[in-house]
Amino acid sequence: MFSIKSYSRLEQDLDMNHYYKIKRLILANVIGASLIPLFVITGFILYQFKDSYEKKIWSNLEVIIKNHAEHIDSFLSQNISNIKLLTKFFTYGELSYQPSLEDKLFFLQSNYGPYFVDLGIVSETGVQVAYAGPYRLREANYSSSPWFKEAMGKDQYISDVFLGLRNYPHFIVTVKDDWYGHKWLLRATIDFMAFTTLVENLKIGTTGRAFILNKKGEFQTAADEEIHREIEQIVELLNTSQCEKNFCIKTTYKNKSDTKKILVAYPLKERQWLLVFTQDYSDAFSEFNYTLKFVISVSGLTVLSVLLVGFYLSQKIIKRIYQIDQEKEALTQQIIEAGKLASIGELAAGIAHEINNPVAIMVEEAGWIEDLLEEEEFSNSKNLEEFKRSLKQIRMQGKRCKDITHKLLSFARKTDPALKEINVNALINELISISTQRAKYANISIIEKLDPSIPTVMASESEIQQVFLNIINNAFDAMEKKGGELHISTGVEEGMVYIKFKDTGHGIPKANLARIFDPFFTTKPVGKGTGLGLSICYGIVKKLGGEIRVESTVGEGTAFTIILPPAQREANWKEGEDVDGKPQENV
Repeated sequence: MFSIKSYSRLEQDLDMNHYYKIKRLILANVIGASLIPLFVITGFILYQFKDSYEKKIWSNLEVIIKNHAEHIDSFLSQNISNIKLLTKFFTYGELSYQPSLEDKLFFLQSNYGPYFVDLGIVSETGVQVAYAGPYRLREANYSSSPWFKEAMGKDQYISDVFLGLRNYPHFIVTVKDDWYGHKWLLRATIDFMAFTTLVENLKIGTTGRAFILNKKGEFQTAADEEIHREIEQIVELLNTSQCEKNFCIKTTYKNKSDTKKILVAYPLKERQWLLVFTQDYSDAFSEFNYTLKFVISVSGLTVLSVLLVGFYLSQKIIKRIYQIDQEKEALTQQIIEAGKLASIGELAAGIAHEINNPVAIMVEEAGWIEDLLEEEEFSNSKNLEEFKRSLKQIRMQGKRCKDITHKLLSFARKTDPALKEINVNALINELISISTQRAKYANISIIEKLDPSIPTVMASESEIQQVFLNIINNAFDAMEKKGGELHISTGVEEGMVYIKFKDTGHGIPKANLARIFDPFFTTKPVGKGTGLGLSICYGIVKKLGGEIRVESTVGEGTAFTIILPPAQREANWKEGEDVDGKPQENV
């Protein structure tokens, strides 16, 4: 069965869902407005930076590898030139002499480093007629060797790397010359490892490696195991790629381990060789990757900050909206209560009129009965004195009822704005007489200290009654639970009349003192206060040219002091004097 409690809980859940929806909407707007531009701008900047950085990396690689290739080509050309100089300055007979050839090898090694391994003179029949070097290759026959056939057809020649008779990787450079109609070759062997070291000097990053391949895809320098594993893929890529205008090949590929790599190749030895350079893509673009990680980290922190700020702001806004809704609800309730009080006031006025009429008739009839008792036929009645006492009591109680209804009407009717001289002490005594019964019931003592010499004040009687009565009722409310004392005093200070109401109630917190005169501000529960009383009092006192002050200590009590100008001062002001009794200047 659907109970009232479950319906109330459902209603609360629906209200909270409403706030949750608003919170989600605010959060989505804050996050969207903050993060979408961030992502767009960051993505655009990263894209531009990556594009610029890639162009820079490729451009640098082109320059570095081209320079290195030209350096290797220059090295090969220099070696051929060195060999060629020997054929220009020395005859076949001089070079064929063993000691002389060894001197020439020593000269080359001393001046050009360890690149030259040996020297040999090869006749046109392919027989090495003279040899200087570490191997026993004199009288070696190269007539069937492929390099010999190619060398005899060219003035100068650089072979591919091969094992040869020494069964060790090497390559040779040769220069052809003529000796009395017979062709002969001056052959020099270039050290394979020294040449490899020259090529391997090209190292970029931690994974950048350079090596040389011939047209058949055979290594002309040493290479590590990783390059050997990838050689088939590299050769296939080189065969299928088209050479660019300045560079032979610039491309990327993925090896069998799915590692992305870059490859740059540049031609050597009249395009017979290729200087190939490979490097892991992540290594080549490590700085970009570092920047990317940094940007992602900063963006992540920014996103986290935006989320935290979004949650904080949405929570704060929702909390404020909830407070406003609660204040609005309380305000609505207070307005309803104020309407009820207004209706009660109108009802009280009507009831006062209805009571006043029969009371007036009752008093009138009592007077008529008293007149009848003056007649002779009642003069000898045994109960005559009792009748007179009862009639006197009826007149007295009727007058009391009339006074009560008159006061009730004065409080219920609309405020009379007309100003007149008011005796403050008399008005306070009248209000105390009305409040005595409630004070007795709440165990509150009213202590008066009224200065009889204070002047009158100019005010609307109904308005000043409302001010005093509101402050007295507030004091009673503050002391209602435990009882206490209400001290009411009047006097004159610095030419102004003051009326002070000091209670011994619970006091007002310091945080609320600045707001007690705000409209609809109240600390009382709904139904017990509208929050308009002190605001109206403040407006009335200010309108009369006075001032209202409040002093309070929590746990000790509160004191309200109303300061009003005396009636004489008000009159002087109206006649053209200022508040200090001095003539006003014409403006």
